[in-house]
Amino acid sequence: MIGTLNDLLGSGDKILKIEAVLSGTLSYIFNSFSGEKTFSEVVHKAMKNGYTEPDPRDDLNGIDVARKLLILAREIGMSLELNDIKVENLVPESCKGVPTIEKFFEELEKADTDFEIRRKSTEKEGKVLRYIAILENGDARVTLQTVDSNHPFYNLSGSDNIISFTTDRYHDRPLVIKGPGAGAEVTAAGLFADIIRILN
Repeated sequence: MIGTLNDLLGSGDKILKIEAVLSGTLSYIFNSFSGEKTFSEVVHKAMKNGYTEPDPRDDLNGIDVARKLLILAREIGMSLELNDIKVENLVPESCKGVPTIEKFFEELEKADTDFEIRRKSTEKEGKVLRYIAILENGDARVTLQTVDSNHPFYNLSGSDNIISFTTDRYHDRPLVIKGPGAGAEVTAAGLFADIIRILN
């Protein structure tokens, strides 16, 4: 993503908007949250599959996504700090202070109804939920949003990450990059690529 961004900037293009799903974990969770399982069950399965941090709250609080958005913001020359980014924390209030993962899931189960109401409301509109990071007009935010079938993020599956660059050149049809964003194999491949880059 950063390589493509730098290529755009280096060739004289101007970034107008960046829109992205930057967490493979949260992508997996909301791609899997279709009504067959409760929200807490989906999060638990994501943890069992090795997609989440040891404490899933570290994914659900949105800080990891905000850090990635901050990197992108600085790449395009914005002088932002992490606390300048508006972040929607998906961790229910009752889950924030509990001492163990087991207790966290017990509390998360109590919030299943609220998540299901939001999912059903979105489904009735013919839309899906996506946790999206946005940079636009100097504003940076990370929120759970609804997108319809015309949106490039609608058809995400598995742990896919995706980023859309709207620029002077790619204005009517933004440049989109998409691929898996969570899991041991993907993480290992990314680390290996970084090592090769450093050695070269």
